[in-house]
Amino acid sequence: MEYKKGDIYGSHRVISPKGVLPQPAEVIDNTMEIYDNEVLIDVQTLNIDSASFTEIERRSDGDIEKIKQTIMGIVEKTGKHKNPWTGSGGMLIGTVKEIGPNFKGDLKVGDKIATLVSLSLTPLKIDEILEIRPDIDQVDIKGQAILFQSGIYGILPDDIPENLALSVLDVAGAPAQTAKICHPGQTVVILGGGGKSGILCCYEAKRQVGVNGKVICVDGFQSSINRAKSVNCAHEYLVADATDAVEMYRKISELTDGEMADVVVNVVNIPNTEMASILACKDDGLVYFFSMATSFTKAALGAEGVGKDVTMMMGNGYTKGHAKVALEILRESEGIKALFANLYA
Repeated sequence: MEYKKGDIYGSHRVISPKGVLPQPAEVIDNTMEIYDNEVLIDVQTLNIDSASFTEIERRSDGDIEKIKQTIMGIVEKTGKHKNPWTGSGGMLIGTVKEIGPNFKGDLKVGDKIATLVSLSLTPLKIDEILEIRPDIDQVDIKGQAILFQSGIYGILPDDIPENLALSVLDVAGAPAQTAKICHPGQTVVILGGGGKSGILCCYEAKRQVGVNGKVICVDGFQSSINRAKSVNCAHEYLVADATDAVEMYRKISELTDGEMADVVVNVVNIPNTEMASILACKDDGLVYFFSMATSFTKAALGAEGVGKDVTMMMGNGYTKGHAKVALEILRESEGIKALFANLYA
């Protein structure tokens, strides 16, 4: 069989506009005939990014059939699942069906994998949506997808259920980056700390700051805070509205004796939480925006507007070894594994 030659980053798949890569592209080619360095995947489940699913659900009034139509419509129009309102995607699990002769990697046909690159750049074809689980942002489908040479992936582990692994790997970048930026003795605030990525980030932050540090888990819902408390992932727990910057400043100031946080990690899945993150942080501190609902403009101009000299870091879903970090948390913490198994598997 003659294979067409593909570019490492998948730019050969871009239809419009020309000259961009697949993620920012408006439309990509989702024909499921692979190039010489691509992998064809039979898709089992899509794990839609939390900010993306929340927005789709809101615009569909929570109606499952409307959600299906929206998801199908996005893929039919763009060749991928890139949410037009949030710009984010998610990830998938499936089985390797075909591997191009020039693909460099350790994959073999039949491997069960999770793609660790966003659905917002992954060529995807959905034949049928089988089931939607809105409480965990997962969509079972019949369909296929393409992995580029530059696309990272994880072979699914034998000791963790597939849906549980998928849920955790979808946010693997957040706890791994948290592990890199938190240091012994620091005070760390996690906004959205009672959610899936929030609990993982709290766990990693608590491990890094040690006995002399403090991790403050903040969430807008008491039920989420109760979940976080049940797995003992932080030192302090706070119910607060992350869209209310003044309230957040006051409450974090109280908990830190006016010192504020050395590091603030934002994993909230709704917009307008930039200023609460910035005000919770001390001067010369670090604010890490992992949330896909973050506006760079609001964060940059907002910090300037209140005279805050903080380093701001935009969440990169990939950091070396991130899949291993996330899965190891499940292996280490029976509490988190049991909680997530109950919620997501």
